Amino acid sequence: MKPIKKYVENFFANRRVLGSDPTLNVLPKTDMLLGNLVRQKKVPGLSITVLKDGKTLFEKGYGYSDIQSGTPVNFTKTKFRIASVSKPIAATALAYMVADGIIDLDASFYTYVPYYPKKKWDFTIRQLASHTAGIRCYKGMEYGLNHPYTIKESIRIFKDDDLIFEPGGGYLYYSFDWVLISLAMQEASGIPFDEIVRQKVLVPIGMKNTRAPSVTERDEHTTNLATFYTKNRLGFRTAIQVNNHYKLAGGGYLSTSADIAKLGQWYLEEAALPKEIRSQFLTSKIVKGKPTFYGLGWQVSEDSMGRKYFGHIGNGVGGYSNFFIYPDKQMVFAILINCTDPKVQSNLDEMIGWLLDDI
Repeated sequence: MKPIKKYVENFFANRRVLGSDPTLNVLPKTDMLLGNLVRQKKVPGLSITVLKDGKTLFEKGYGYSDIQSGTPVNFTKTKFRIASVSKPIAATALAYMVADGIIDLDASFYTYVPYYPKKKWDFTIRQLASHTAGIRCYKGMEYGLNHPYTIKESIRIFKDDDLIFEPGGGYLYYSFDWVLISLAMQEASGIPFDEIVRQKVLVPIGMKNTRAPSVTERDEHTTNLATFYTKNRLGFRTAIQVNNHYKLAGGGYLSTSADIAKLGQWYLEEAALPKEIRSQFLTSKIVKGKPTFYGLGWQVSEDSMGRKYFGHIGNGVGGYSNFFIYPDKQMVFAILINCTDPKVQSNLDEMIGWLLDDI
């Protein structure tokens, strides 16, 4: 019985010191969990921003943006590869173009890119955005390409391949869909994709530390950029060189947790997009009578406790990200890690659950 007695005594001592405010109890526990991820060498560095009712609830950097130099992560400045969290950014720009009448979601992709090789079936912008167009997935080393492709040049990778299934009849999640969407956005507007995003999303929302690496510029030239790592049984090593410019829309942006949280808060405030357009992007598609748990550029689902959220998880070379928006709780979570999938999602889910339950 002694271990139980000790636990009970410590528990009530904790309550006496911290008081009855649940915020004061859960935040130290959150801080400990995230600190342990670094101490236990599960991640090299991590940045987190949590908002509640439009205010910062928790924000901190952990570990190193660069291990060798000992440079610490700064949650306001350190830029990470956000991988597929780029999709909600691109989807927001696309939604504005739909609202402005520049792109029709139900128009054929060939309306905007007539030079793309014809396939057995036609497919629409909506089908691309929901990953139901039948575009194939990565092959071989395509996941880690290091070629200075423009968006238009990059379609040579997959343009001659057949569709995997008849559009609308299946679901296959990969970033090539969003390469094609970004190309259509450029062709429809006559403006480079990254400039569309800058004008429609980054500047209006105030995402000053979010940028797109240019087609010729190495990521290393970006100020306050984290070093990107992969992990094996011997520890962390610098990730392979990749050039993600061509797949900006699907997984190429660089950002901070503070900036990503701003995007989430903008959606909670429902400030700009017409409701009917917003709902199309944030509603799960149904394929063969079953939900895909994916809208248009957004994961739309429930967590293990049945709480509804929308957002995205990202995993790329040297970067792992969580971006979740819980409307019923008015909470936004943005978590960025400078390592290819470090296998800590269960830890992050546990921490997010604490905050949702106790705040």
